[in-house]
Amino acid sequence: MPENLANEEIPEFLAVQKAIYISKKYPERIVIAADTVVIINDEILGKPKDKADAKRMLKLLSGKTHTVITGVAVWGKTTSSFSEISKCTFYQLTEKKIDEYISTGEPMDKAGAYGIQGKGALLVKSINGDFYNIMGLPIARLSRFL
Repeated sequence: MPENLANEEIPEFLAVQKAIYISKKYPERIVIAADTVVIINDEILGKPKDKADAKRMLKLLSGKTHTVITGVAVWGKTTSSFSEISKCTFYQLTEKKIDEYISTGEPMDKAGAYGIQGKGALLVKSINGDFYNIMGLPIARLSRFL
């Protein structure tokens, strides 16, 4: 990954890389690729490495507002990409609530260690922006983009 990318540019860059990779395997197809990151305090929270990392992330997000950015790339006869930005605020989370959520296994394959479309919805106090962006694919904007 280029070192000069700002945090906000990383998801779109990664989406483009995914699209290029898949389009080489299926050159006759239109490829849609996406990548989502959670950013808080200038730190990118990807998928947790393990339960301890998930706990660290959820503690960091507890009671605070974070940024969710999804980069989307459309690759085919013409190629283009965009990023969508949303804000998400968590309730203050107790240690017990964090441990209960981690025990479901849901956080382990999600950027920021939560899935708003699942049990992680119970952690979310409010959102500003596209719910589907926080899920990982801003479908309304993608539809207009196409």
